[in-house]
Amino acid sequence: MKRLSSLAALGTLSTLFWATPACPDTVFLPANGDTVVGSPGVTTSEYEDTLLDIGLAYDQGYQDMRLANPKVDPWIPGADTEVMIPSQYILPQAPREGIVVNVPEMRLYYYPKAKPGEPRVVITNPVSVGRQDWKTPQGVTRIVAKTLNPAWYPPASIRKEHAADGDPLPKMVAPGPDNPLGRYALRLGHDGYLIHGTNKPFGIGMRVTHGCLRLYPKDIERLFGEVRVGTLVRIVNQPFKIGWLSGSLYLETHPPLDEDAAAFHDSFTQVVGLVTEATRDAQHAVDWDGLQRAVSERKGIPVRISRTVGVEAGVGLRDAPQ
Repeated sequence: MKRLSSLAALGTLSTLFWATPACPDTVFLPANGDTVVGSPGVTTSEYEDTLLDIGLAYDQGYQDMRLANPKVDPWIPGADTEVMIPSQYILPQAPREGIVVNVPEMRLYYYPKAKPGEPRVVITNPVSVGRQDWKTPQGVTRIVAKTLNPAWYPPASIRKEHAADGDPLPKMVAPGPDNPLGRYALRLGHDGYLIHGTNKPFGIGMRVTHGCLRLYPKDIERLFGEVRVGTLVRIVNQPFKIGWLSGSLYLETHPPLDEDAAAFHDSFTQVVGLVTEATRDAQHAVDWDGLQRAVSERKGIPVRISRTVGVEAGVGLRDAPQ
């Protein structure tokens, strides 16, 4: 793949967009309280690239890349195809401490404590989450142990599943290249659940685990080195996120989990409720057409849906379509 440019510099691929403290997965937390972080970008594929290759290079998961590039063939994008890198995010509605995982977004946010004299940052990485029949548990827990080169002891239920598929598992899988936990594991207070690496990195950003949270090897290596035992972990379910950037309101939408389809069947009404709550203290012009598109398309990228009244034309909340 060719080098990455910011959307503002689209067509001038000489300008990289990573305005980050150190690496692409790290962004500054806005000092003014804004909740939209990072910058989207565009790259150009080479003939041999797949969306998974590009996602791995820019720390994006499979779902991230598919949602942001619905018209691009994930397996054969072709040479010189423009590919969106969805590296701008609305922070989940949760305290900015420890680790926050938004399951339908398939993304982890880690808020390290700032060193004296340095600004705060958030480190964000794609994750794989539990399949519908092996849900990732939600709620508040902690990191209770850290293990380097873990052995895997698959529970009886998983061994039974594999045996039924003609792929029997031993009671213990030793550390090494065949271990699906990878080299690093963070044990959660939820019994039997881990944040861990993988020996199959191209599964990141999919619902493929038995409930654990799986990261790219390079991401879990960094996280393992930074977090301590006792770190808070909040696992949330927020397919729709609202956030602020420079006085404008943004909306980011993801497909709800399959098992939550009934709870989120009226997505538009639920999003209107979030917008109403976010703008209750100020009059804003809302782009309802843009909001409806964002809800229906679910591209997983922040979309601006308002500006302060007087800055540009629009309709207020009272004019929301029924």
